[in-house]
Amino acid sequence: MPDTHLLLGQTLTLAGDPFAAPVDAVARIDSRGAVLLRGGQIAATGTADDLRRAHPKAVLHDYGDRLILPGFVDAHAHYPQTAIIASWGKRLIDWLNTYTFPEEMRLADPDYAAAIAARYLDLTRAHGTTTVCSYCTIHPHSVDALMAEAQRRGQRIVAGKTCMDRNAPEGLRDTAQSAYDDSKALLEHWHGVDRLGYAITPRFSPTSTPEQLAALGALWAEHPDCLMQTHLSEQTDEIAWVRSLYPQALDYLDTYEAHGLLGPNGLYGHAIHLEPRERARLAETGAALVHCPTSNTFIGSGLFDMAARKAEGLRVGLATDTGGGSSFSMLRTMAAAYEIGQLSGTALHPAQLIWLATAGSAEALNLGDRIGTLAPGFEADLTVLDLASTPDIAQRAARADSLWEALFPTIMMGDDRAIHAVWINGAPA
Repeated sequence: MPDTHLLLGQTLTLAGDPFAAPVDAVARIDSRGAVLLRGGQIAATGTADDLRRAHPKAVLHDYGDRLILPGFVDAHAHYPQTAIIASWGKRLIDWLNTYTFPEEMRLADPDYAAAIAARYLDLTRAHGTTTVCSYCTIHPHSVDALMAEAQRRGQRIVAGKTCMDRNAPEGLRDTAQSAYDDSKALLEHWHGVDRLGYAITPRFSPTSTPEQLAALGALWAEHPDCLMQTHLSEQTDEIAWVRSLYPQALDYLDTYEAHGLLGPNGLYGHAIHLEPRERARLAETGAALVHCPTSNTFIGSGLFDMAARKAEGLRVGLATDTGGGSSFSMLRTMAAAYEIGQLSGTALHPAQLIWLATAGSAEALNLGDRIGTLAPGFEADLTVLDLASTPDIAQRAARADSLWEALFPTIMMGDDRAIHAVWINGAPA
């Protein structure tokens, strides 16, 4: 029999999207709740008294008044950029050429790729992140490195080989055929194994020829259960570049759709400067957008209008976008999303921010039936937050008259010190 663990503490369950329903209608807060874990899954949730009586032999973990949440889900990241996070002073295209491409070329060394993969998963785990969707490099072994390290940890992850056959250094270019062949081989080796998923990954239209996009569109048609991740409308000068490279396209999104790269398993990072037609097509097809707020401000890309996109019926996840994003922390990412919401005229509720970092991102990855929610049958990935992790947070939380008021200072000011415990696949990480 697998070990049964009983976690006691405050629990927060969001049974629905707090953008689509009143917070009080979807949120359940237990000031003395419990979560029962068995065999890598959540077996039960309820009050501490009820579950202690029902499971007296469970291994007990009493977290006091700390808050038990689903593990954070980072829906868009570049693990190869771990070592260059917070590099100064460039907009997107210059930033790629100055920092990103030289660092990604270093991952041609399999040992370096393995070391960065382990470092990245260590850093994200320290910040309470239990699931990541990551770009790799053009090197197939960069995918192997991240997948193997996640597999060793029992961690759920989605990743894919980044494909580029133009407008990149020679050491980072593949071809339309090799992108297809490498991606297919990696997909067949890793997708669906343990807790691993593969994402077909054209970096973005400027670094792929129409032939490469078409080849990857054909591969996606052969494996429609896979995710397809790419970038869309991050900066205005990038959009102008796309227009010059694809003069026949209706808009940026059409460069993907024309080559079979638009669909319900599509994941489009940034998506700040969308045209009305693009927004309509994304909603019609059920594609998901990923909001990367620290990256969007750090590289000067613009302000994503969360309230408007959600009102249009679009699915939206949340992400750090390491290393264009300036933090590995989903708490810091939630804080940035709040700040951008304020600049756009909408104050996001703490429940909406937590939902984006858990169930919302899980749904964007089409994993919403497996992770991101504290409910029986879901995978046992959890994060336990200390809501008084520093003196400044503690003094504000002490004045709170609700969980939301107690939680919000940790969202706005918390860091890895707020992560009291992390559970991955039913085991302490």
